[in-house]
Amino acid sequence: MSQTSYSSDFLNRAKTLVLDEISNEQFGVSELAAVMNMSRSSLLRKIKKQTGLSASQFIRKVRLEEAKILLEETEFTVSEISYKVGFSNTSYFIKCFREEFGFPPGESRKHLEEYKEEPGKKNDEEVLNTKPSNETASLQKPSKSFLSRHKHKIIIVIAALVIAYISFYLGSTSEDAVAISNTQKSIAVLPFKNMSADSSNLYFVNGLMEASLGNLQKIEDLRVISRTSVEKYRASKQSVVEIAKELNVKYIVEGSGQKNKNEVLLNIQLVDATTDTPIWTAQYNYELDDIFELQNTVAKKIALAVEANITPKELARIDKKPTKNIEAYDMFLQGYEISQNKTAENLQQAILYYDKAISLDPEFAMAYAHKAIAYYYLDEFKIKKKYVNELNENADKALLYDAKSDISLMAKALYYVATHEFNLAIPHLEKALEYNPNSAGVVLFLSDLYARAVPNTAKYLKYALKGIQLNIEANDSIGKSYIYLHLSNALIQTGFVDEALENIDKSLRYNPNNEYAPFLKIFIEYAKYKNLEKTTELLENEWRKDTTRLDILNEVAKLNYYQENYKKAYKFYKILNTIKAERQIDVFPHESLKMAICYENMGLEEAAKQFYNSYSVYCKNDKSIYKSASLAFKHIYNGNYDDAIAQFKVFSNKSNFQYWMVVFLQQDPLIKKLQSHNEYHKVIQSIKDKFWEDHKEIKQTLKQNNLL
Repeated sequence: MSQTSYSSDFLNRAKTLVLDEISNEQFGVSELAAVMNMSRSSLLRKIKKQTGLSASQFIRKVRLEEAKILLEETEFTVSEISYKVGFSNTSYFIKCFREEFGFPPGESRKHLEEYKEEPGKKNDEEVLNTKPSNETASLQKPSKSFLSRHKHKIIIVIAALVIAYISFYLGSTSEDAVAISNTQKSIAVLPFKNMSADSSNLYFVNGLMEASLGNLQKIEDLRVISRTSVEKYRASKQSVVEIAKELNVKYIVEGSGQKNKNEVLLNIQLVDATTDTPIWTAQYNYELDDIFELQNTVAKKIALAVEANITPKELARIDKKPTKNIEAYDMFLQGYEISQNKTAENLQQAILYYDKAISLDPEFAMAYAHKAIAYYYLDEFKIKKKYVNELNENADKALLYDAKSDISLMAKALYYVATHEFNLAIPHLEKALEYNPNSAGVVLFLSDLYARAVPNTAKYLKYALKGIQLNIEANDSIGKSYIYLHLSNALIQTGFVDEALENIDKSLRYNPNNEYAPFLKIFIEYAKYKNLEKTTELLENEWRKDTTRLDILNEVAKLNYYQENYKKAYKFYKILNTIKAERQIDVFPHESLKMAICYENMGLEEAAKQFYNSYSVYCKNDKSIYKSASLAFKHIYNGNYDDAIAQFKVFSNKSNFQYWMVVFLQQDPLIKKLQSHNEYHKVIQSIKDKFWEDHKEIKQTLKQNNLL
């Protein structure tokens, strides 16, 4: 791409506007034209004339140049910067960056040259200069020793990367298989067709569809696919049978509607996709004032036709009217439709409509809730939050006027997410799921929180699987690749090794350039084959592909520590700690004891003491389920073996810890000092037994709920 100069006032203004929305991936040519008060065609011509670039290339160039600055001046990782400059897919970001600057983003930081040792130290030079191997053979040769620590996180950035993609259904068998147990009472409501003479009434017809969908989602006995998943079929020419197969559902709802002054006409049919047969059809002609009765009737008729069990509480929630003011509802529907495309401009416009709805009905809980949610997305990906107070105030009003609304509870949960009070968000989300068991948005947030913020392997896997079944929107191979990556991560953490390997292979088939999938696969294959030597080699190769990946760098150092190759481990830890000091960041504090041992073996007693002190502080402040295991290793280091055994006994009573604890626990060099203790084998076995007990329970629960 040509080097563009931003010399004109026009280009400077355009660049400034793009930078204002730099983290918003939806900000494109149309949005730039709108904020510059120009037609799209005028913008295209003017940018082309002054830069030789298309408008989309210009926007991408601004994003990439900002990314380069962030890489050179901040401590953020490549994936973090990818999101900050509006690329939701890191692999695509790396591709564009390489095309723009001639080298990948990982080479923007030249750290390695600073850490090369003097000539003659062949082993250290080999560590840094060995070329990556193309070998990808399975890890089938056993190793005699592979040492690990507690709380071993395979991918520290995976949750943030994949949450936008958790949307495509992943079967537990073949990709085309349809499990009967999962489809017996499964429904997809396709976008309704607008038959009104006035095309501007589309928002109203979409509102009818959304309300029908929402009412069905309140029935726990049904599995209802989300709107985002079916939206791609709005203009599709695929048959009902083809659509149902893609969505893994048995029933399809089709409809058309029109609004004519104060009348609403709705044609609707329910199709059994297994036989391509309509099993219920109806035509309704209602007064506009009776719109809620129409929506509720449709939901109950569909539920009856598919023989779903509806509880009295669910029936009451379906019959509940969101507002008594039809004009307020109309304003709400217009705002909601606009907000589906979450650009900053659209969200601000939606808020204006919600305000109009609230002015007509000051107790309109749904309007308050969606207004709060709009404020959350306005601040999403922003380092400095501008709308936290507005988010909280509107969420509180939504709860005040309807405390049993899943949307109200979701809005309040998002406030706690925005303020990083994740433990307070979870109860609101889980309560929301009681009121709307098919809420894909709630399920996906819970999956994310249990993956990263409040780790719980059982719940992470449960909600990841459920969310994937409900939300099936990914259309491209890159999106599907990250979905399989996410599921594989959840599966391996809970001990489903073969299933994890199957899904990580699918991830790589969909996108061989997925930079996170090979990293995860290396560890999954170690869990299966226990080949430490090959694991170390493959992991070092992955790190050389992007030397800004501190997560991989840490694991490379750790693998060498496990093999008691302290000199090589020290080499990598030295690189890691130098970068940490330069960037003034504190990451991997739980690894400080390993660092202390490596530095101690290199004769660096003072540095070793500092790392030990850091580890002691970490243990004191650790509030996770792994604290007792952390303390056990500290006691072993100090020769207090009885205290170490006591702490391992405490840990053996913890639930839902990661599989890596079982796989690697006995391999740490420190653990050898404990092996002569008369209670060693018993306490280690009790930890393993506890994990497999939890694993068995998870497997049984998932099968009972048709999630595995």
